[in-house]
Formats: sequence, structure tokens, C-alpha cells
Amino acid sequence: MPLFKKPIEQEFFSLRLRAGRPMTELEFYARELTDWETSPERCEMIDGDRYYTGDHDILKRQRTAIGPDGKLIVIENLPSNRIVDNQYAKHVDQKANYLLGQPISFSCENDDYAAEVKKVLGMRFMRTLKSAGVECLNAGISWLYPYYNKNGELAFRVFPGYEIMPFWADAAHTELDSALRLYPVEVYYGTEKKIVKKVDLFTLEGVTTYIFENGVLTPDTEKQAYVKVKDSKGNEQPLNWERFPLIPIKYNPKEVPLIRRGRSLQDAINLLQSDFVNNMEEDVRNTVLVLKNYDGQDLGEFRRNLTTYGAIKVRTVEGTDGGVDSLEISVNSENYKTVLELLKKALIENLRSYDAKDDRLSGTPNQMNIQSMYCDIDLDANAMETELQASFEEILWFVNTYLANTGKGSYESEDITVIFNRDILINESEAIDNCSKSVGIISDETIVAMHPWVDDPAAELERLEKQKEETDPYRAAFEQARALRNPEGGDPVNEE
Repeated sequence: MPLFKKPIEQEFFSLRLRAGRPMTELEFYARELTDWETSPERCEMIDGDRYYTGDHDILKRQRTAIGPDGKLIVIENLPSNRIVDNQYAKHVDQKANYLLGQPISFSCENDDYAAEVKKVLGMRFMRTLKSAGVECLNAGISWLYPYYNKNGELAFRVFPGYEIMPFWADAAHTELDSALRLYPVEVYYGTEKKIVKKVDLFTLEGVTTYIFENGVLTPDTEKQAYVKVKDSKGNEQPLNWERFPLIPIKYNPKEVPLIRRGRSLQDAINLLQSDFVNNMEEDVRNTVLVLKNYDGQDLGEFRRNLTTYGAIKVRTVEGTDGGVDSLEISVNSENYKTVLELLKKALIENLRSYDAKDDRLSGTPNQMNIQSMYCDIDLDANAMETELQASFEEILWFVNTYLANTGKGSYESEDITVIFNRDILINESEAIDNCSKSVGIISDETIVAMHPWVDDPAAELERLEKQKEETDPYRAAFEQARALRNPEGGDPVNEE
């Protein structure tokens, strides 16, 4: 399946030609959804999510051996450990926390606008955005859905990539024509609980819910507006957004999920550790027994007698005494350790993360060593941040619309900069020393912003100013004298 779907008009026309008859819009969506539901693209998205939660392929593994016909057969009585060492999830969290772990900042000349944006996009939104970041890493793309909550406030909901089938208006994936959301719902038919597949069809005109069964979409609810607001009389009025209410959050421009880069390495790590534990548990089989003149019928009986009685019977045949010899098979743990370290290092490099146990962090590392360690994750974060900046253009449009609709002001013409504060390790002593040496060279605001202990430079400058007023014994008297000399304010009156 191609990575980029054709615009909906082209796809619809192509399907009509293949069908040889007029095709309804609903039939078109049903056919496309049927293909997409089991497509490799969506399966990879689901795999990214389940690997993140610890559901790895190793959990389905069975011990096998070559059978009499040369084919593999399952062996039930062998140790079959299924160990999940979830390095993939660690790196997903590492990337999400690195870029989205700290609150975002807003820079704007209009302080009132910046304050209103910060209210709407507060900590609750940051939690939602971080969740969207994790989902887009797992699936290559996730979606933010703006809506009004029960309190009439603007809020956002996250849809994972495997739930949304987009129909793009362009090949660059910047504008949507429509979208389908596929999700399971538990319902009761009498006393029996069943899973029903529901589908939401998003268009600019509203959203319609269907039941998806056997490749057919059956209407479940009528088309509904995205927003319901109350007029002056308290009556609800249905309204739709002027823009498509699904905002893509992309990991990269081609929407390639992170799991594609590291799945094979993660599987190898799980397999290596599982096999090592299996070999440790197979201590009996680490010693190969060579039987001579065994007084029994089969090896199963030999194994039972050895386990039950700790002894076996042997016999003498044609003057040759029976006995049991052994061949030792040693398990070299150092080999496992070396290979495991190589696999984990390769996973870090392929996922473009950083090693928190890197030797460069030993002792008292300087800032150059720390920056070199963060080189790969910085490059990946730069690409993700570019996509997030484009997403924020859409997010801020919905914020501005909400502020205008609630009478808090019209800010469409205002420019605002979104700043992502990356959660990077620093040498605090070195950073503070550099700040001290910069006094008198650059502005106090810039110095305070670069200080490692400051999260809000503006608030910190206000606290500094207040502190100066409280600790200066002459300042209050000076201000009082100045006010007496010039009651109307402004510059002091020149008595000469």
C-alpha cells in the first residue's frame, strides 16, 4: 500500500471506473475503510502501540525442533521463557519527554494575548500534547480533536494514528477533505456483550456515526455539528468550525513510525535474553548423557527413572559393562553480555536517542560533551518540532476562534511564537558561571532566561525588582520625596 493516499477526488473517480457503475459516496468510504483496516500501514501503527505497552512478538514464541519429516515441530517440555526487555518504550518516552516534557512558552508583544493563550493551552493541554507526541512516535502520526467541554471551554482530545483514516486534498498531506475514525465500542444485545465497530465520518459540514460490519457502513446517528453553544435565551445552537477539526501531529514529514527503525533490534534483544535464561534452566540438557547397555525401553523411561529415583539400571551385554558417560556443554555468559550490549547500542543509534549511561557523563562532564551526546536526539527533535510548529498554526486558529466567541478579544492579527523547552542535561556550575560573566555585556532578561534555575524569566525579573525595592533602605524615601515635589507624576520639577 502506498505511503501517501491519492486525493479523495482522484480515488473516488478511479473506484467508479473500476466498479463499472455509479458508486455512492458511502460505498466509496466503506471500500476504502475495508482495505485500510487490514493494510500493512495500519498494522504497523498498531504494532508500534502494542510494542510500547509491552506486547512483543516474543510472547507468542514456541520452542521448536526439526521433526522426522524435516519440518519444525513444537516441543512442549522445553523451557520457553518469553522475556520482554522493553527498550523501545524507554526510547519513545525519552524522545517525548525531551521535546515535550517541559511546559512550552509563548513569546508575543501583546502580553494580554500571551496570557490568554497560556490559560487555554495550560498544563492540561500539555499533558494532552505529550500523549499526542507518544502516539505519533508509535504510529508516525496522531491527531488532536478540538471541542468544547461541558464547561464551555476549549479542550483537545487525542486520536491515535491507527484510528484515523485521512483523505488528503493534496499529496503533501497539508489539507484534509474528510476523515474516518474507526474504533470499537462495547454494547449489549440483551444480556450478551459484543464489540461493535463504529465509524465517525468527519467533514466540514459535521460528523456522522456509522456501524461498520461486513464491509458495509450502516448509519447509526444523523449528522451532528461539532460545537453547540447557547444563545442569549439559553437555547443550544449547532455550529461548525470553519476549518477541519482534526489537527495532524506528525513525527516526520513522511509519517514513518519509530517502530520501523528498531523493531528487529528489539526482537533480537528479547530473543537473546529469553534464550539465555532457557539455557540456564536447561542445566540437565547442558550435559549430554551417553548410555551404554541401558536396561530400559526408551529415553522417556530413562528420564523418568532419573528424575524419580535418581538412579537407572544398566546391564552387561556380551561381556561389555553398561554405564553412563557425559558430554559437558558450557554456556558462555560473557558472549551473551557482549552481544546484548552491541544490540542495545545499535538500537540507540537507529532510534536516534541518547545513552544516559554514556561514559561522557562520568565525572564532571563539560557542556560540549553533553551536547555531543545529545546530537542524534537533537536532530530527530528538530524534525519533529518543525512538524509541531505547523500543527500549532492550526491549534492557535482554534484558540483565537474560541477567544473571539467567548468575548475575550480578537487576536487574529497577533503574532505569537511557540517555544519548546527541551529537557536537556546541563552542567549547572558552568552555565551559572557563564551567566555571571555575561552581566553588563547582554541584557538582564537574556541572562535570566539562560539561567538553569529559571523557568519563567519575566516572573523572575519581577521578583528581582521587588526584592531590590524591599532591600534598598533609600528607595522608599526617594520615591516619597519625588512624589511630593511632583504630585502629578512625570519628571521632577526643576525649581531653578
